[in-house]
Amino acid sequence: MDFRLAEHWESFVTSQVRSGRFASGEEVLGEALKLLEARIRDEAETLEGIRRGLDDVDAGRTQPLAEAFADIRRDLDLTPGS
Repeated sequence: MDFRLAEHWESFVTSQVRSGRFASGEEVLGEALKLLEARIRDEAETLEGIRRGLDDVDAGRTQPLAEAFADIRRDLDLTPGS
């Protein structure tokens, strides 16, 4: 695969290698791609969670907000009112 980076990104990659943080431009781009992959995966998981939540609402699987907050406080071992 062969491509050119915009001048800004080329300078950024070069600065990262010069700083010693990365051994090569390929290493910088590899790390960037790992982060992008994780972001895309996280977005997909978030959207799936939202879809499940909306399905729960449509199916009537809900609880009053006060109960939900009480459950969260209990799960996080927080005192009431915090």
